Amino acid sequence: MPERTPNYRFATPAPDHIMLGLRGDAKTSVTVTWRTDTSVPGGFVLCRERGSGKETAFPAVSRTFTSDVNRSMIHTSYLTGLKPGTRYEYTCGDETRRSAVFSFQTADADDSEFSFLLISDHQKDNDHYNPDYRPFGELLRKVLAAHPQVRFLLTAGDNTNCGQHEIQWNAMFEGMEGIMESLPYMMCCGNHDNRGFRQYFPEEKGRYYAEPAEFFNEQLLLSYPQNGPEGWRPENYSFDYGNAHFTMYGVNEPELVNRWSMADLDQTDKTWKIGVYHFPIYPSIPEGHNFDAYPMMRPCMERQDLMFSGHEHNFARTFPMRNENMYDRPSEGTIHYMLGNSNRNPPGSASMQKVWHAAFHPQQETVCMFALVHIKGKKLKITGFFDDGRIVDELTIDKEADRLFPPALAPVYAAPRLCFKGHDMGLAGVAAPPQQKDGVWFIPFGTFAAFCGGTVKWEKDKVTIRFFRHSAVYTLGSAVVQTDQGDLTMQAPVYRGAANQLYIPIDGACRPFAMRWDYSERNRFLNLQNEDESKPAPENP
Repeated sequence: MPERTPNYRFATPAPDHIMLGLRGDAKTSVTVTWRTDTSVPGGFVLCRERGSGKETAFPAVSRTFTSDVNRSMIHTSYLTGLKPGTRYEYTCGDETRRSAVFSFQTADADDSEFSFLLISDHQKDNDHYNPDYRPFGELLRKVLAAHPQVRFLLTAGDNTNCGQHEIQWNAMFEGMEGIMESLPYMMCCGNHDNRGFRQYFPEEKGRYYAEPAEFFNEQLLLSYPQNGPEGWRPENYSFDYGNAHFTMYGVNEPELVNRWSMADLDQTDKTWKIGVYHFPIYPSIPEGHNFDAYPMMRPCMERQDLMFSGHEHNFARTFPMRNENMYDRPSEGTIHYMLGNSNRNPPGSASMQKVWHAAFHPQQETVCMFALVHIKGKKLKITGFFDDGRIVDELTIDKEADRLFPPALAPVYAAPRLCFKGHDMGLAGVAAPPQQKDGVWFIPFGTFAAFCGGTVKWEKDKVTIRFFRHSAVYTLGSAVVQTDQGDLTMQAPVYRGAANQLYIPIDGACRPFAMRWDYSERNRFLNLQNEDESKPAPENP
């Protein structure tokens, strides 16, 4: 095959990658960031109120950005002293090379009513020699034309497919031309945004994830608030718009990020608290788990009214959640909203509704999903829709009445239930529910493992289980389990219970297979999960 030449889209002396950001008071300030090649050492923004002939110059802070393939200059101007609710026009560049004229509008003085648009997982992997984000940009421009009330865009991560390679960022910025010059573009950092390869061409080899997200942080450092934890900015940052406080969480250092976010949330008095974190806390894919964030970030996330996420490329919305319990009223917990994908990237796994999901759609069709959020005082409405016009979901949160519309009541079971990664075991667990004795939970682990795809061998008074590449032997009357990693002592001995099953202490069931468990006291179900993303079913020899 002939050798291919990547389409790098390198910088030139002319400004490109022009992007607005919010770094301070949205009523009186905005940031403008752009790129040039290294022959242009500095620059400035000329800004004027629309209809006025008087221009104000705002100098740029200019920095050299060294990527995997090139060096360029990133320029950022911080425009301050603006009037609320006012349309401004601007150009950026230096004395000889200026951009076209663009415009933006500051937040209204009475900004308790506003709208913003959410997108997620719009990375493109069509061709890593020449990734093309232009079709997505065309589609997004149509969506925004239909919703002119949108004041800014929020992303839930995976803005690029491999964010440690400049070719991906350059293609993404090209695709977003005509959008981010006029609407602040507030990005959350996803796992693909800090993903790279030791060798990218001619084929990808040596995948890695950067900690911190070097290219994301370096390019956007001055575009967003520098209020995240030191060394992890701006993959973590927070900002205000109207009566809402937004927290953008990165995917690294969860304990540190939790401490930062708790302190940050202590400082806000905004009506609405909205978080964005790329990985869903309550996943829908069979192999999904929340070990990346929980329990480390539970304290800060459970102080949010809403947590938006992406990653799984399908839509799901939870009941209000707190400490693994599902509730009915917004004051009782955090609603987790998984956005689906916005660039015709169908899920790579067979997603499905879990016990904690009040609403769900698998998004297996080749469609794009967007979410329009409208806030008016103490009411917030989310409309999730596909690019073909179909409504995926509508939800109104009324803080004053403390209700959701449409209402959705979380299940409260009459007897304890057993779940695996949020899957209700259904008929497999009806005759043999979990039982609690002397404060210890016991489960029919043989039935559970067989239901979830493990290999189970039943013998008289003994059961052998192979699950997630490990094995364990449990014996009636014994508190010792024999595993491929050695003998373990359980909290209590195995006994014979309902449906003639061997009942095993839940801790002794989980430890040999690196599983975790939790119990929802309000809803009365046990949930077991494993962070191994492979399927539990064994290979057929």
